[in-house]
Amino acid sequence: MDTNFIDYVKIYCRSGKGGAGCMHLHRAKYVPKGGPDGGDGGRGGHIILEGNRNLWTLLHLKYQKHIMATDGGRGGESRSFGKDGEDKIIQVPCGTVIYDGDTGEFLTEVKEHGQRVILLRGGRGGLGNWHFRTATNQTPRYAQPGEECQERNVIMQLKVLADVGLVGFPNAGKSTLLSIVSAAKPQIADYPFTTLVPQLGIVSYRDNRSFCMADIPGIIEGASEGKGLGLRFLRHIERNAVLLFMVPATSEKIDREYKILLSELEKYNPQLLTKARILAISKCDILDEAGVKKLRTKAHKLEDKLGIKIVLLSSLSGLGVDEVKDAIWDELLKEQNQVIEISHAPIAVEQREPMESGEPQEEASTIYLNEVEEDWDLNKYKGIGWDE
Repeated sequence: MDTNFIDYVKIYCRSGKGGAGCMHLHRAKYVPKGGPDGGDGGRGGHIILEGNRNLWTLLHLKYQKHIMATDGGRGGESRSFGKDGEDKIIQVPCGTVIYDGDTGEFLTEVKEHGQRVILLRGGRGGLGNWHFRTATNQTPRYAQPGEECQERNVIMQLKVLADVGLVGFPNAGKSTLLSIVSAAKPQIADYPFTTLVPQLGIVSYRDNRSFCMADIPGIIEGASEGKGLGLRFLRHIERNAVLLFMVPATSEKIDREYKILLSELEKYNPQLLTKARILAISKCDILDEAGVKKLRTKAHKLEDKLGIKIVLLSSLSGLGVDEVKDAIWDELLKEQNQVIEISHAPIAVEQREPMESGEPQEEASTIYLNEVEEDWDLNKYKGIGWDE
């Protein structure tokens, strides 16, 4: 098992606090009443997410449970600005989805290399007393403090980016197919649940073209109820344009197994049923020539019944491998499969336990991304608000 594959982490993030404004009155040898000249405080550091295509898992965040940006510096005399806090940039693999760690609410996602998303904004710096001078108050002796930081627990889930996703029961031949059509080296054995983590492979096609294929651990009937490995890894095929279902030729009822797989996908996310689907009947090398011919006739009837493309496949002998590639490429070229849009439903998170006194803990304040921020009310400083 590849223990370095980490696709789920929960961390605590805190942005920087804004620096306080300076209260200072200018004094010089020949300027005895120079007036206020206190500078503004610096902005607190942001918590920023950045997509990095060179990362494959969230392993680098597994043991980094607290990520905090630095605070802004205080303002100085002579209208000197405080130093801005240093932003904390978190590198994440493309396809990372971020949820609120307390409510499970979807926050944002990073899908492209170099894409940056401000997860938590740093506090704004306070205004120095220079801003508060008026004709009737020429020596204000007060300044604004810095804006408070933002903090929250966040859950990061990786949903790998691939063009094709392999779906099937354990030992359906998914890993074998991936090893044949790509340079990927997944573990292959004759026992169930050999594949314990998702595997990716780049499949070469004609004229130097290629597409990405994802193999996930096998699912079984009742996976939505937690049987087997459950539905934990199904999120890795949510972004796929095409789903390749694989059912071995030894199955007594191929259509029944296909419908079971389809039902488990629907229970996980009904949007998966809108994706293009292809059914491959694998391990046809165990049949003789007459058996393959009989199975091909049965497949034609099932195509009309199920309404999908069915291909006979043998990764060992090479039967149907090129036909599977052609069917996948035809689906990838269709316009409706070019743009993959999925809605991320809230996830279930463990609720905080009450404190020893028996009183429930206060709920964490929710700060929504991309929402217009309201001005902080600091009217205790003579009614002067924040500059925009």
